[in-house]
Amino acid sequence: MTSPPIQWYPGHIAKAEKALTEQLKRVDVVLEVRDARIPLSTHHPQVPQWVGSKGRVLVLNREDMIPPVAQQAWTDWFTAAGEVPCFTNAQQGKGIQAVSQAVQEVGAHVNERRRDRGMLPRPIRAVVIGFPNVGKSALINRLLKKRVVESARRPGVTRQLRWVRISDQIELLDAPGVLPSRLNDQAAALKLAICDDIGEASYDNQRVAAALIEMLKELQQSAPKFVSGSPLQERYSLDPNSCTGEDYLARVAEQARFQNDVERVARQVLHDFRKGLMGAIALEVPPAVDP
Repeated sequence: MTSPPIQWYPGHIAKAEKALTEQLKRVDVVLEVRDARIPLSTHHPQVPQWVGSKGRVLVLNREDMIPPVAQQAWTDWFTAAGEVPCFTNAQQGKGIQAVSQAVQEVGAHVNERRRDRGMLPRPIRAVVIGFPNVGKSALINRLLKKRVVESARRPGVTRQLRWVRISDQIELLDAPGVLPSRLNDQAAALKLAICDDIGEASYDNQRVAAALIEMLKELQQSAPKFVSGSPLQERYSLDPNSCTGEDYLARVAEQARFQNDVERVARQVLHDFRKGLMGAIALEVPPAVDP
């Protein structure tokens, strides 16, 4: 199936990036939120440049959507690389206290310096950044213990940059979702589209759903513990292993309930994955670490 590459760059993201780089000058700690299902693909390539010498806390949200074995594997991988991720389920409020604690620990040097200069302590200023739809607003609302930031699956809901006081210790800047201007890695772009982490983008549902089917088949072969059972067979009563992703969509469409509507099947497959109806699935496996 040949279709145009997945591409985006709405104007508000360009503006958001400009505003964000301005505000970053006033920030002590950067909270980078990624999707636990695809922690590599939801890493913005400019984050190291934006963070510079500031403190950084890595948050992997949607921990409820991946199997515990995947969470442990990613914890080990990131720890070996020198950082301990905070896993959260922002919708349910799980892991939020650990994030708050990590921000205070990483930003502690700010007030140590102020004390050394005879100045009074001030709240640590942190910014929450990440791709659209990874759960940044839900995380901030949980940190605040109240709903002050609008949260939606729609991109661009968070457009204005504003500070919110979390406690006497922390002030947070809620930033819009920021996407790289181009994503040359189309495999990563497909995962972002599958997980609905790119907001408004140009992509073909059938192509993206077919790619998800191929990924699930591959995972069941190479990392079966990262997938719950046989999600496609259990959900659509059809074994995917004897056909391609595209053929699978067409064959499921032949079932009476879909009335040969392949587009409808593609949308259903993506919906079922995004809502966790296929069970806990981690789409990315930690890369092998060279000894």
